[in-house]
Amino acid sequence: MVNPVRALREAAGLSQAELARRSGVAQPNVAAYEAGRRSVSAEMLDRLRTAARPLPHDALAARSADLVRLAGRYGFDNVRVFGSAARRTDGPGSDLDILVTRSPGTGLLTIAAFAAEASELLGVEVDVVTDGGLHADHEILATAVAV
Repeated sequence: MVNPVRALREAAGLSQAELARRSGVAQPNVAAYEAGRRSVSAEMLDRLRTAARPLPHDALAARSADLVRLAGRYGFDNVRVFGSAARRTDGPGSDLDILVTRSPGTGLLTIAAFAAEASELLGVEVDVVTDGGLHADHEILATAVAV
């Protein structure tokens, strides 16, 4: 039987040290869970699963072209990222903040549908902001970078 901690770590492509760093669990404990020397509780397994999720900036890097195509299907262009993913300070629980320019007549339901489909595509929570209502000197506009 495959050890669940090892399986989730390997599926995420992480070393024990990286999983330990992301989860805040000591690396020797991760090794003990994998070797079966220590039982992993349901809560700890959930914590490790959360830590093994892709980081938003990695998910974006892997699927950026797909995201831009998806945005185009919804009537958005000028796709940018801002926040922790743009700064690469995001963690396993971080979301991906996307800034887009919307076509005239694109409403809130379309924005919500795009955010949901983008979240599914990338495997991380996606928040979408449109640039039309932001002042020219808004921090989001100043810090957003092209996808």
